[in-house]
Amino acid sequence: MSNNLLLLYFSLLALHVSFSQEKEEAKPPTSSKDSLAQDLENQGFVVNEERYKKESVNPLAPSKAAFYSAILPGLGQMYNKRYWKLPIIYGAIGTGLYIYADRNTEYNRVRDAFKRRLAGFTDDEFFDINGDGNGPDVSSTALQNAQERTQEERDLALIITIALYVLNIIDANIDAHLKQYNVSDDLTMNFEPRVTINPLTNTPNYGTVLVLQF
Repeated sequence: MSNNLLLLYFSLLALHVSFSQEKEEAKPPTSSKDSLAQDLENQGFVVNEERYKKESVNPLAPSKAAFYSAILPGLGQMYNKRYWKLPIIYGAIGTGLYIYADRNTEYNRVRDAFKRRLAGFTDDEFFDINGDGNGPDVSSTALQNAQERTQEERDLALIITIALYVLNIIDANIDAHLKQYNVSDDLTMNFEPRVTINPLTNTPNYGTVLVLQF
């Protein structure tokens, strides 16, 4: 069962990496400039109106996403329109639940056999495995060790599954926060020529302006 626990561990790791490495999409901008943009223009800077925009913020969106994922894992990701995360979430949590159920079944088998050995019975399924009439084929000490091992594996699978569930809620909350910010890789700085007309002398004035694009 160590292979199953390793599979569950790597599922948790893959889910964490997919959350931390996700590149956020840019949101469509609004149409109004703020006071900072106007001040920059007054000082001779060129502000690209198509890029320098206020972003609308919904303060309740992160709480809603976290609440939905707490009710049903993956529901918050659907609310954030991150549908590609659903197979990762259900695959990781489903693997954890499967390993927990398997280890719990094995634990109950070994525990019941060990309890009957302590009571003096010799009719458990591990007493005469090879059917030769001689036993015990599995000693009481071996049954006790197997009981402790399967209990530890079962508990570990449960802890990792709960951690995956909590991580699913945290991801939905953080993702809803990040979706409200415009993250762009287009960061440039250019100098552009500018010609202005002096209204008193009606003569052109030549110069350059610094253009920041972000």
